[in-house]
Amino acid sequence: MPDMPGEELPLQLLDPSGALRADDRLPLDLSTVDLPGLYRDMVLSRRIDTEAIALQRQGELGLWPSMSGQEGAQVGAGRALREQDMTFPSYREHAVAWCRGVEPTSLLGLFRGTTLGGWRAEDNNFNLYTLVIGAQTLHATGYAMGIVRDNLVGNGDNARDTAVLCFHGDGALSEGETNEAYVWAATQNLPIVFFCQNNQWAISAPYSTQSRVPAARRADGFGFPGVRVDGNDVLACLAATRQALDAARRGDGPTLIEAYTYRLNPHTTSDDAGRYRSPAEDEVWRERDPITRLRLHLESTGAVSETFFTDLDDDAQRLAERMRAGCRALPDPDPDSPFLHTYAEMPDTLRAQLAEHRDFIASLDAQEVPA
Repeated sequence: MPDMPGEELPLQLLDPSGALRADDRLPLDLSTVDLPGLYRDMVLSRRIDTEAIALQRQGELGLWPSMSGQEGAQVGAGRALREQDMTFPSYREHAVAWCRGVEPTSLLGLFRGTTLGGWRAEDNNFNLYTLVIGAQTLHATGYAMGIVRDNLVGNGDNARDTAVLCFHGDGALSEGETNEAYVWAATQNLPIVFFCQNNQWAISAPYSTQSRVPAARRADGFGFPGVRVDGNDVLACLAATRQALDAARRGDGPTLIEAYTYRLNPHTTSDDAGRYRSPAEDEVWRERDPITRLRLHLESTGAVSETFFTDLDDDAQRLAERMRAGCRALPDPDPDSPFLHTYAEMPDTLRAQLAEHRDFIASLDAQEVPA
């Protein structure tokens, strides 16, 4: 699994055969884990991804960034969150959005061009997608600073009630914003966890062109812990994220988690991964599929009934139908919206531009359509 000489193996609790492994570095009480629920989350999240790709191919979306193959990392981290925790995604955390209760159709508006967001961040404590690589790391760090300044602490041992979980990819490690966020998080001892999904390709650039060490070891230079887990192991990701979030709430400061994983599909639907990746590499990682390994465990232990998987297939089909209908029903944006939501109080210069804009729209409506 390692991709660099001398590289340490990621921590793992569930191997590709579906067998459990114990590791004192990642304590996890399985009695607190809904294994069938985790499997359901991963299957439905992949169906969201698959359906969105189909919608893009049909011309209903302009673009879609796939996350297939990364369900173990995202569901494990997403289910480690508490309700009050705040989440900052990049632009492919579709499974985390699912875990936070965001309506899947809401994810489509940004890529259909009907909205710049699609949902209210405060409704599910899941911020809007950020297309600028690494920018969300600063947003998340600022939010964590606010938690400290608002004195959001609980009872006993000064444990914080609220922590921040910030997602980014391996490419974001090369961005100045990310390094600045790490510096601020460390020096301010902020209650934040940085969750790096190292899917090994920043578009066409392999991780080896960005760093000589695993992503988790980058934390050493900033003075906070880094942990490397098997990103295709949903249990390892759950355990590591729970542990790091608990540490953040205790006031122990930030943690960097590197989830070593792989994106099975191209970077986006406009990318051709065949130009820089080999079919053999893809096949190796398909054998490490996070969904398959948990299914093998559920089947081998008899943890679910015979109808569990068929019922879940039906649920996935209904979800896909809801997404198709919901995508086509997304309303066109109000032409006034860029003006109305720029300032809390609209200045006179912008008000004049809005009036001119409305006159222009009215002139278009007044034009006769040729027969």
